Amino acid sequence: MTKFKNSYSGKILTARQRQRPEDIRGPYFRDQTAIIHSLAFRRLKHKTQVFFSPENDHICTRIEHSLHVATISATICRALGLDVDLATAIGLGHDLGHAPFGHAGEKWLEKLFGGFIHELHSLRVVDKLENYGQGLNLTYAVRDGIVSHCGEVDEQFVEVSPTLNELNDLKSRPTRPSTWEACVVRISDSIAYLGRDLEDAVSTNLITKEDLPDKLRTGIGQSNSEIISNLVFDVIDWSVKNGKIGFSAEKFALIKEFKQFSRERIYYNPKLKYWNEYSGFVLSTLKNYLESLYEKYRTDYDLYAGSRTPLDVKFGKYLKSLQERYQAEQCSPQMMVCDYLAGMTDSFALHCFQNILTTGTRGL
Repeated sequence: MTKFKNSYSGKILTARQRQRPEDIRGPYFRDQTAIIHSLAFRRLKHKTQVFFSPENDHICTRIEHSLHVATISATICRALGLDVDLATAIGLGHDLGHAPFGHAGEKWLEKLFGGFIHELHSLRVVDKLENYGQGLNLTYAVRDGIVSHCGEVDEQFVEVSPTLNELNDLKSRPTRPSTWEACVVRISDSIAYLGRDLEDAVSTNLITKEDLPDKLRTGIGQSNSEIISNLVFDVIDWSVKNGKIGFSAEKFALIKEFKQFSRERIYYNPKLKYWNEYSGFVLSTLKNYLESLYEKYRTDYDLYAGSRTPLDVKFGKYLKSLQERYQAEQCSPQMMVCDYLAGMTDSFALHCFQNILTTGTRGL
């Protein structure tokens, strides 16, 4: 059996941005608790994965997806003799920087601000925005895993980076993680959404299970549990034999077909087109409004607090809570607005949009 061993010392992987004594939980379990108690993690329960601000409680949200990724990663790591606590922490935190309105929201923020990558923003959230600008002070290994995940990429396998990833002032996400546990999370991310997106599409009548080609139903599965089980065992078996974290060639070919089916029949379904475009209208309207508001009030927090428009009051409180962070970074108004929009849930973004349309007469 192939033994997976990280190249870097525990001292490097468990290092924090600010020194602190560890406790009985151990560094990675401690990171898990920091993540699940964070405001960004709580908001994931109202951020969608694919579907626009769903009223159906059984449609997948980002918090459920994160839990799926964490548990799938833990299962694979347990089989491969890797650190379950580390993989779970990365899985829980990997999507903390996701925008509202799912994948459509991320694309709109990228367009509106000239660039937005949720992996980079997730690292920004845990390093600089949470805890009123102090960050969560997570270990290097968890931070590296968060910024290095990317389940949307078609890749048969993942290997660790030949050199330690530098995490300060990143302009693009690292091409490979620094730990095997992070490699597992990256593969698990692609496993987690395949079956869940399929089930959501069926429950919302976009497609039926019979629409899934027979080759995919028999080769991977037609329910979330079948798909996860089949792919997890495939990853474990192939990884042990090959010394990398990945899928067999047979299963990888089917996964690519499955993803293409999902793109054509779910993500780009004409029934979702209106809502995807509407989310862009909401985000662009909020962006223009908040940037104009900042130009008007700047850092005079009393003016925000005295406004009759509840969104103005909320935005002012947000800016004040991160005053030291933004001053230290000499942050642009566009970056501050982008941070605020990216942190919104679907429902809060819609409420803010309605609020400014009704000239501040409706509370938040």
